[in-house]
Amino acid sequence: MAKTFYWYPKCGTCRNAKKWLDQHEVAYNEVHIVENPPSRSELEEMLNKSGLDLKKFFNTSGQKYRELGLKDKVKSASHDELLEVLASDGMLIKRPLMTDGERVTVGFKEEDYEKAWL
Repeated sequence: MAKTFYWYPKCGTCRNAKKWLDQHEVAYNEVHIVENPPSRSELEEMLNKSGLDLKKFFNTSGQKYRELGLKDKVKSASHDELLEVLASDGMLIKRPLMTDGERVTVGFKEEDYEKAWL
């Protein structure tokens, strides 16, 4: 399956990840995470494949996260409630988010990208 790179062009971390992918000639499909966020079912599938905690998928440093008071909500909300909230707005999702259908990376760390995408 082709790699899908969910990103927000104004995000510096996303631009760094994109630059890294291009420098390493990694082929991917680019998706604007705010205009075309992954669906709830896509997020759930990525979550299951990633082995990460659902909280790792939230952009905790984002303005929207703070506006919605999610810091406290993520502690008590159910798994389903959190997935619904996450799927409701691409700005709530930690980015960049990349998947090939089997592997998933959330955020950008060179060493994680080297392991997953080279």
